[in-house]
Amino acid sequence: MRKKITSLLVVLTFALCLHAQFKLPELSYAYNALEPSIDAKTMEIHHSKHHNAYITNLNNAIKDTDAASLPIETLMMNISKYSTAVRNNGGGTYNHNFFWTILTPVKDTKPSIGLQKAIDTQFGGIVGLKKELNDAAMKQFGSGWAWLCVGEDGKLFISSTPNQDNPIMDIVAKKGKPIIGIDVWEHAYYLNYQNKRADYLNNIWSVLNWNEISRLYDLAVK
Repeated sequence: MRKKITSLLVVLTFALCLHAQFKLPELSYAYNALEPSIDAKTMEIHHSKHHNAYITNLNNAIKDTDAASLPIETLMMNISKYSTAVRNNGGGTYNHNFFWTILTPVKDTKPSIGLQKAIDTQFGGIVGLKKELNDAAMKQFGSGWAWLCVGEDGKLFISSTPNQDNPIMDIVAKKGKPIIGIDVWEHAYYLNYQNKRADYLNNIWSVLNWNEISRLYDLAVK
């Protein structure tokens, strides 16, 4: 009898995993907390509409498949095995989950000593990093993302990806562990900045969460 109960629990657990669904994460700050860099209406629409749509569409795309039991990171690292719908909506899910965590209303956070040293060595300081990352974001034609990543060699590098692709996908030219990702889809800034992407890029630096970025850096270089 006990063996039958155990077997049933295993089957039920597997079934629950197979039908597991991704959920919209709650933000750790209010929609208006990042003003004036990012206005409340943009945040509300971006999070509750756009991000939520990616999650809903991803859940529909992976329903009753092996992908339903995978963590989002594992799905991204094996994205070449899955459909365009999974790639686009899985990327939208992962990228936005990441994006919200590297923003903060807390003023004047700073990079850790280790991260600051790496930035100084490779970019000549924060000013140099900002220039190169913003330049990558400006040159990303249409919709996409600009990234600061840690490569396999432990060094920082800047890249950009189209649409909702990201540097942990197995289909990108250069893979790495993201520590900053800047959304340059128009839905991220158009209500407030219209076509002035450069202004959005300059202002987003005032709400970057260097505490979280530094934590991600420390994890990536270990």
